[in-house]
Amino acid sequence: MVEVLYEDNHLIAVYKKPSDLSQSDRTGDSAIDSEVKKYIAEKYKKPGEVFLGVVHRLDRPVGGVMLFARTSKALQRMNEIFRTRDVRKTYLAIVSERPPEDEAVVTHYLKKNEKQNKTYVYDTEVKGSKQASLTYRLAGRSERFFLLEIDLHSGRHHQIRAQLAKIGCPIKGDLKYGYPRSNEDGSICLFARRLEFTHPVKKEKVTITAHFPRGDVWKLFLNVEV
Repeated sequence: MVEVLYEDNHLIAVYKKPSDLSQSDRTGDSAIDSEVKKYIAEKYKKPGEVFLGVVHRLDRPVGGVMLFARTSKALQRMNEIFRTRDVRKTYLAIVSERPPEDEAVVTHYLKKNEKQNKTYVYDTEVKGSKQASLTYRLAGRSERFFLLEIDLHSGRHHQIRAQLAKIGCPIKGDLKYGYPRSNEDGSICLFARRLEFTHPVKKEKVTITAHFPRGDVWKLFLNVEV
Protein backbone atom coordinates (compact mmCIF):
# COMPACT_ATOMS: atom_id res chain seq x y z
CA MET A 1 0.00 0.00 0.00
CA VAL A 2 1.38 3.39 -1.06
CA GLU A 3 1.48 6.06 1.64
CA VAL A 4 0.80 9.37 -0.13
CA LEU A 5 2.27 12.52 1.43
CA TYR A 6 1.25 15.01 -1.27
CA GLU A 7 -0.81 14.75 -4.44
CA ASP A 8 -2.24 16.98 -7.15
CA ASN A 9 -2.65 16.79 -10.93
CA HIS A 10 1.05 17.48 -11.52
CA LEU A 11 3.02 15.86 -8.68
CA ILE A 12 2.78 13.04 -6.19
CA ALA A 13 5.02 12.42 -3.18
CA VAL A 14 5.03 9.20 -1.21
CA TYR A 15 6.71 7.69 1.82
CA LYS A 16 9.53 5.40 0.72
CA LYS A 17 10.41 2.60 3.11
CA PRO A 18 14.11 1.74 3.43
CA SER A 19 13.59 -1.63 1.73
CA ASP A 20 12.00 -0.14 -1.40
CA LEU A 21 13.82 0.44 -4.66
CA SER A 22 13.30 3.97 -5.98
CA GLN A 23 12.85 2.74 -9.53
CA SER A 24 12.33 -0.61 -11.23
CA ASP A 25 15.53 -2.26 -12.41
CA ARG A 26 16.83 -5.55 -13.78
CA THR A 27 16.59 -7.29 -10.41
CA GLY A 28 12.82 -7.46 -10.67
CA ASP A 29 12.53 -6.49 -7.01
CA SER A 30 9.53 -4.46 -5.91
CA ALA A 31 10.01 -0.75 -6.66
CA ILE A 32 8.14 2.25 -5.32
CA ASP A 33 7.54 3.75 -8.79
CA SER A 34 5.57 0.66 -9.86
CA GLU A 35 3.46 0.88 -6.71
CA VAL A 36 2.71 4.55 -7.36
CA LYS A 37 1.70 3.83 -10.96
CA LYS A 38 -0.65 1.13 -9.72
CA TYR A 39 -2.13 3.51 -7.15
CA ILE A 40 -2.79 6.21 -9.79
CA ALA A 41 -4.27 3.72 -12.26
CA GLU A 42 -6.69 2.36 -9.67
CA LYS A 43 -7.65 5.69 -8.08
CA TYR A 44 -8.30 7.51 -11.36
CA LYS A 45 -9.36 4.45 -13.37
CA LYS A 46 -6.69 5.13 -15.97
CA PRO A 47 -6.45 2.58 -18.79
CA GLY A 48 -3.09 1.71 -20.31
CA GLU A 49 0.31 2.84 -19.12
CA VAL A 50 0.41 5.54 -16.45
CA PHE A 51 3.00 8.30 -16.89
CA LEU A 52 5.23 8.76 -13.86
CA GLY A 53 8.49 10.68 -13.89
CA VAL A 54 11.17 10.09 -11.27
CA VAL A 55 12.20 13.54 -10.02
CA HIS A 56 14.93 12.31 -7.67
CA ARG A 57 16.13 9.03 -6.19
CA LEU A 58 16.89 7.75 -2.73
CA ASP A 59 19.40 5.00 -2.04
CA ARG A 60 17.69 1.69 -1.36
CA PRO A 61 18.46 1.56 2.40
CA VAL A 62 17.19 5.14 2.86
CA GLY A 63 13.58 6.04 3.67
CA GLY A 64 11.54 9.24 3.51
CA VAL A 65 9.98 11.66 1.03
CA MET A 66 10.09 10.50 -2.60
CA LEU A 67 8.74 12.87 -5.26
CA PHE A 68 7.37 11.97 -8.70
CA ALA A 69 5.91 13.98 -11.59
CA ARG A 70 2.54 12.98 -13.05
CA THR A 71 3.06 14.81 -16.36
CA SER A 72 5.99 15.28 -18.69
CA LYS A 73 5.65 19.06 -18.32
CA ALA A 74 5.91 18.85 -14.53
CA LEU A 75 8.87 16.46 -14.82
CA GLN A 76 10.75 18.83 -17.10
CA ARG A 77 10.18 21.77 -14.77
CA MET A 78 11.03 19.81 -11.61
CA ASN A 79 14.23 18.56 -13.24
CA GLU A 80 15.20 22.18 -13.82
CA ILE A 81 14.33 23.12 -10.22
CA PHE A 82 16.57 20.32 -8.93
CA ARG A 83 19.30 21.13 -11.45
CA THR A 84 19.46 24.75 -10.36
CA ARG A 85 19.22 23.66 -6.69
CA ASP A 86 16.13 25.80 -6.19
CA VAL A 87 14.91 23.19 -3.71
CA ARG A 88 15.63 22.61 -0.05
CA LYS A 89 16.33 18.98 0.84
CA THR A 90 16.46 18.19 4.54
CA TYR A 91 17.67 14.84 5.85
CA LEU A 92 18.11 13.27 9.28
CA ALA A 93 20.99 10.98 10.16
CA ILE A 94 21.95 9.05 13.27
CA VAL A 95 25.66 8.62 14.01
CA SER A 96 27.53 7.24 17.00
CA GLU A 97 30.40 9.75 16.90
CA ARG A 98 29.92 13.38 17.82
CA PRO A 99 30.71 15.63 14.83
CA PRO A 100 33.67 18.04 15.07
CA GLU A 101 31.34 21.04 15.46
CA ASP A 102 27.69 21.38 16.50
CA GLU A 103 26.92 23.06 13.18
CA ALA A 104 29.03 23.44 10.06
CA VAL A 105 29.06 23.70 6.28
CA VAL A 106 31.10 20.83 4.86
CA THR A 107 32.56 21.01 1.35
CA HIS A 108 34.52 18.25 -0.40
CA TYR A 109 35.24 16.85 -3.85
CA LEU A 110 33.48 13.57 -4.60
CA LYS A 111 34.37 10.93 -7.18
CA LYS A 112 32.18 7.92 -7.88
CA ASN A 113 33.67 4.48 -8.48
CA GLU A 114 31.16 2.81 -10.80
CA LYS A 115 32.44 -0.74 -10.27
CA GLN A 116 32.25 -0.47 -6.48
CA ASN A 117 29.11 1.70 -6.51
CA LYS A 118 30.91 3.84 -3.94
CA THR A 119 31.90 7.48 -3.69
CA TYR A 120 35.35 8.62 -2.57
CA VAL A 121 35.87 11.96 -0.86
CA TYR A 122 38.78 14.37 -1.30
CA ASP A 123 39.68 17.66 0.35
CA THR A 124 40.93 19.10 -2.93
CA GLU A 125 39.85 18.63 -6.53
CA VAL A 126 41.06 15.50 -8.33
CA LYS A 127 40.48 14.36 -11.89
CA GLY A 128 36.86 13.36 -12.40
CA SER A 129 35.67 14.72 -9.05
CA LYS A 130 32.76 17.09 -8.43
CA GLN A 131 32.35 19.61 -5.66
CA ALA A 132 29.72 18.79 -3.02
CA SER A 133 28.53 20.61 0.06
CA LEU A 134 26.05 20.23 2.88
CA THR A 135 25.20 21.85 6.17
CA TYR A 136 24.74 19.71 9.25
CA ARG A 137 23.37 20.64 12.66
CA LEU A 138 23.54 18.61 15.84
CA ALA A 139 19.82 18.34 16.63
CA GLY A 140 19.76 15.82 19.46
CA ARG A 141 21.72 13.26 21.40
CA SER A 142 21.05 10.14 23.43
CA GLU A 143 23.35 8.11 25.62
CA ARG A 144 25.01 6.46 22.62
CA PHE A 145 23.92 8.32 19.50
CA PHE A 146 23.71 11.75 17.90
CA LEU A 147 20.95 13.02 15.59
CA LEU A 148 22.06 15.30 12.76
CA GLU A 149 19.79 17.50 10.64
CA ILE A 150 21.29 17.97 7.19
CA ASP A 151 20.55 20.47 4.42
CA LEU A 152 21.88 19.13 1.15
CA HIS A 153 23.27 21.78 -1.22
CA SER A 154 24.16 19.42 -4.08
CA GLY A 155 22.97 16.03 -5.23
CA ARG A 156 26.00 13.79 -5.62
CA HIS A 157 26.04 10.00 -5.47
CA HIS A 158 26.00 8.82 -1.82
CA GLN A 159 26.89 12.38 -0.84
CA ILE A 160 25.68 12.50 2.75
CA ARG A 161 26.93 9.01 3.49
CA ALA A 162 30.39 9.71 2.10
CA GLN A 163 30.82 13.20 3.55
CA LEU A 164 29.73 12.26 7.06
CA ALA A 165 32.10 9.30 6.98
CA LYS A 166 34.88 11.65 5.89
CA ILE A 167 34.44 13.82 9.00
CA GLY A 168 34.50 10.73 11.22
CA CYS A 169 30.74 10.23 11.57
CA PRO A 170 29.64 7.24 9.46
CA ILE A 171 25.88 6.73 9.53
CA LYS A 172 24.58 3.98 11.80
CA GLY A 173 24.25 0.75 9.81
CA ASP A 174 26.20 1.97 6.79
CA LEU A 175 28.82 -0.74 6.34
CA LYS A 176 29.87 0.61 2.94
CA TYR A 177 31.10 3.84 4.51
CA GLY A 178 32.73 2.48 7.63
CA TYR A 179 30.08 1.84 10.26
CA PRO A 180 31.11 -1.35 12.08
CA ARG A 181 27.70 -3.06 12.31
CA SER A 182 24.66 -3.35 10.05
CA ASN A 183 21.09 -2.63 11.09
CA GLU A 184 18.93 -5.72 11.46
CA ASP A 185 16.51 -4.64 8.72
CA GLY A 186 19.27 -3.74 6.26
CA SER A 187 18.50 -0.03 6.43
CA ILE A 188 20.88 2.76 7.31
CA CYS A 189 19.89 5.57 9.67
CA LEU A 190 19.54 8.21 6.98
CA PHE A 191 16.11 9.67 6.30
CA ALA A 192 14.73 12.15 3.74
CA ARG A 193 12.66 14.26 6.10
CA ARG A 194 11.51 17.23 4.00
CA LEU A 195 11.36 18.79 0.53
CA GLU A 196 10.63 22.48 -0.04
CA PHE A 197 10.24 24.05 -3.47
CA THR A 198 8.06 26.29 -5.62
CA HIS A 199 5.36 24.33 -7.44
CA PRO A 200 6.29 24.05 -11.15
CA VAL A 201 2.78 24.97 -12.33
CA LYS A 202 0.93 26.68 -9.48
CA LYS A 203 4.00 28.74 -8.47
CA GLU A 204 3.10 28.27 -4.81
CA LYS A 205 5.54 27.19 -2.10
CA VAL A 206 5.27 23.49 -1.35
CA THR A 207 6.62 21.81 1.77
CA ILE A 208 6.39 18.02 2.00
CA THR A 209 7.38 16.39 5.28
CA ALA A 210 7.56 12.69 6.00
CA HIS A 211 6.45 11.47 9.41
CA PHE A 212 9.30 10.68 11.77
CA PRO A 213 10.86 7.31 10.93
CA ARG A 214 9.86 4.26 12.90
CA GLY A 215 12.41 2.05 14.58
CA ASP A 216 14.00 1.52 17.97
CA VAL A 217 16.92 3.89 17.45
CA TRP A 218 14.80 6.62 15.87
CA LYS A 219 12.44 6.49 18.87
CA LEU A 220 15.23 7.93 20.98
CA PHE A 221 14.73 11.25 19.17
CA LEU A 222 10.95 11.44 18.85
CA ASN A 223 10.79 14.60 20.97
CA VAL A 224 13.43 16.47 18.95
CA GLU A 225 12.11 19.28 16.75
CA VAL A 226 13.40 18.63 13.24
